[in-house]
Amino acid sequence: MSHDAAANGEMLSEADASRLHEARRRILEQLGKVIVGQEHVIDEILICLFSRGHVMLEGVPGLAKTLMISTLAKTLDLSFSRIQFTPDLMPADVTGTEIIEEDKSTGHREFRFMQGPLFANVVLADEINRTPPKTQAALLEAMQERQVTVGRNRHVLSDPFFVLATQNPIEQEGTYPLPEAQQDRFMFKVFVEYPSFDEEFEVARRTTGTQTGVVEPVLAAEEILRLQQLVRQVPISDHVVRYALSLVRQTRVGSDGVPDFVNDLVGWGAGPRAVQFLILGGKARALLEGRFHVQVEDIQALAKAVLRHRVVVNFAAESDGISSDDLIERIIAATPTTEDELSRDARFQKIFAS
Repeated sequence: MSHDAAANGEMLSEADASRLHEARRRILEQLGKVIVGQEHVIDEILICLFSRGHVMLEGVPGLAKTLMISTLAKTLDLSFSRIQFTPDLMPADVTGTEIIEEDKSTGHREFRFMQGPLFANVVLADEINRTPPKTQAALLEAMQERQVTVGRNRHVLSDPFFVLATQNPIEQEGTYPLPEAQQDRFMFKVFVEYPSFDEEFEVARRTTGTQTGVVEPVLAAEEILRLQQLVRQVPISDHVVRYALSLVRQTRVGSDGVPDFVNDLVGWGAGPRAVQFLILGGKARALLEGRFHVQVEDIQALAKAVLRHRVVVNFAAESDGISSDDLIERIIAATPTTEDELSRDARFQKIFAS
């Protein structure tokens, strides 16, 4: 391990690295009793959880998003609540409210805070784009600050605290799309795809019979908090940090060294939070795979999940059917992976000097 890698974090033992790897294996084993397939989605959710981030899930109805998340909460032995977002949902319905309570023995009345559904370890915000901005903002404040303010009082949320928000990509009438600045609060945006034929065959067989899977908890809240601290200790070399920075800075229209296709097709690029999440996610992915150092491949594997909701394509791209995922693939293909190639490339020298 290089000196600059060790300098960025405490030295981790193989035993440390194996703890999260083993936890992943046990979690997937338990989830497999109920959930068929979707291993890629589950992995990205776990990376986000152990990085102390939040996830936005997008997929058509009926793909077992709710079942996946509630089962994950049981596997992790965490409290779970589901909020169905609707156009008439108010912030107090999410955060909680103060009520007047009377002491029958004394007749004295006082305010008491009644907790809302946000006071759980795992919160599923179902169809977040169906509720007005005021309620969306209440959830997003809680995600960022890990507390809610009601009246003059602040109430600290549970720890760990993990929000998974779903968006339905169809039926957009009467919805309130999250602005890009608010989407930026989510570490990942994960697409939940249709299952393969064999996976759907297994789903049909399991769910139309009498078989029911029972999951057992494999971690407790205290252990999850310890693993979250472990993730931040994973060393990362300066080269991998520069590589992550190179990917993100190439999304910024008009900046030095940005490829021509980005200037032509991107309306708005990713901010500094994208780099932070790429690095944190890379650390968590390394540990989940049993390694205790971050590789360029970790950054590449998470680039779409981190950047797809932070890179806004312009009208020219939309009219040609080019998505942010397509552009991220092109940026990865145009970025050298080795330290020598990256440092010698004239275009990236401009990026590093900007």
